[in-house]
Amino acid sequence: MIEIATSATTTTIAISGDLDLAERDQFPEITARVVGLRRQLLVIDMCGVTFMDSTGAAFLISLADSSRKRGGATVLRGADPRDLFVLEICGALELFRLDNDHECPPRDTERAAATEAGSTA
Repeated sequence: MIEIATSATTTTIAISGDLDLAERDQFPEITARVVGLRRQLLVIDMCGVTFMDSTGAAFLISLADSSRKRGGATVLRGADPRDLFVLEICGALELFRLDNDHECPPRDTERAAATEAGSTA
């Protein structure tokens, strides 16, 4: 799932689930919506991403490239090291600023495991 939120200067895209070939049909529409908003800062929240392949990376790269061409910047927030590796292999990691200070909320499976561990102690 991909959700878009805006403020006066920022567009935030929150992605959850897989960002891969199976999701590619929605990429053109989302790209058009984000480009049409014309905000200076694009924040891509990847806290909920469970898997990303080269198709998902190409989607992120196209968003960052569109933002850069308009004089804007793209920030990756909550990106997993494996996702950063995919972008690095694609030669596109320099298109993104990395928010290394952001702490993602625990995922449901992590919450469930923590709850279960707490209830058995």
